[in-house]
Amino acid sequence: MPHAKLPFKKQLSYACGMIGWSIMTNIIIVMLPYFYLPPSSSGLMPFVPQLLLFGVLNIMSVIAASGRLVDAVYDPFIASQSDKSTNKKGRRIPFMKWAILPAVIFCGLTFCPLVRGESLHNAYWLSFTLICFFMGATTYIIPYNALLPELTDTAAEKVKLSSFQQVGFVIGIIIGALVNNFADLVQRFFDISNRDSAVQYTIWGLCVFAGLIMLVPVFSIDEKKYSESKPSHLPILPAIRKTFSQRNFKYYLISDFSFYMALSIISSGLLFFITVLLHLPESMGGLLMGIMVLVSLVFYPLINYISKRKGKKPIVLFSFALLSLIFAMIFFLGKFPVSPKIQVYTLVLGASFPLASLGILPNAILAEIAEKDAAETGENREGMFFAVKYLSVKLGQTLGIALFAFLTVYGKDPGNDYGLRLNGICGFVLCFIAFLFFTRFREKKPRLKKVHS
Repeated sequence: MPHAKLPFKKQLSYACGMIGWSIMTNIIIVMLPYFYLPPSSSGLMPFVPQLLLFGVLNIMSVIAASGRLVDAVYDPFIASQSDKSTNKKGRRIPFMKWAILPAVIFCGLTFCPLVRGESLHNAYWLSFTLICFFMGATTYIIPYNALLPELTDTAAEKVKLSSFQQVGFVIGIIIGALVNNFADLVQRFFDISNRDSAVQYTIWGLCVFAGLIMLVPVFSIDEKKYSESKPSHLPILPAIRKTFSQRNFKYYLISDFSFYMALSIISSGLLFFITVLLHLPESMGGLLMGIMVLVSLVFYPLINYISKRKGKKPIVLFSFALLSLIFAMIFFLGKFPVSPKIQVYTLVLGASFPLASLGILPNAILAEIAEKDAAETGENREGMFFAVKYLSVKLGQTLGIALFAFLTVYGKDPGNDYGLRLNGICGFVLCFIAFLFFTRFREKKPRLKKVHS
């Protein structure tokens, strides 16, 4: 019996899951370097020492990468367990339900260092909490994304649901970027003089809010009613091998990894770029992120229309090319012969189209890859496809944070900012790599309806 169509209200409920997940992951991306290795002008105290390991890697880079080493094993494991699940309530939602509480707890604990000052004990504690947070987040997001191809039937439906999902993601980006703005309010209304404490209270509040939002799809979507899928019987290693055997998936994955590594650099560095390179107040971070996201929403209908007429590949390639130029601009921020506000608004408005298209289209493309594979092989391995994708996303995000943290060794303060500027060059290279590899992606041309006279 065919599954029921997912109504509009349920589509919005599905997108809520992405809002909550995005809030917590973007808190980690935006605030981790800024909280633990703040610039001298921030009013925050550093909590981990700027030590170099092997003369190359600073300690924050190693910490940021540590959690992903666990993910390298844990992501495919959760995907395999979800794909093979025979739970009477569904293959995906039961996993999501139990993942929320540990994700909330360990995201909050990540910003609660054991020692009030620079200490290696804080580094060890941070490694532990990040590993636990990533495991909780993975247990939610892998089954959550595997639902997308199961809740939709056509390419247009996949793009539409992916668009709602992306709206949820960018709302999470905005909220995550507003931590310092909310911390200002916490200090003002609760008479808290210590900036570190205000930031910590703010993050805990946002984590609890995110967890509640993540419950919405768990309780509102009947997986058995709205999706139709069969458990996969492939063991985990053959499932991984078959997933990587897809030619298109390989090029998709490399491009996606490069993009998210670049995106993580700009997210981690946003507050530094604003305060150090442009000498603007840190409270502008949330405002600028909000403007970028709101402008990007204007492009959603256009992207949906063009993707139906011309396909998704040309839009993705254009977005990678434009984003590479935007990253190149970062190297010269503060040196253009115009005001700092004009520079940063130009950067933000230019990034709005790539943010929209590279948020909507990749998940829709992957859902089509997974659906085509299921039709050819008879095995429903959507979870494994999204597990490998999100492993690469999280590796990209983590390496982006690690690269940003490493480059701060070469300057992160006013008058000593060369390390921050180098991040722009790195982002340019990564987006160019994403562009080159996606040119190899083979897309089936969309069929246009013939108009008979």
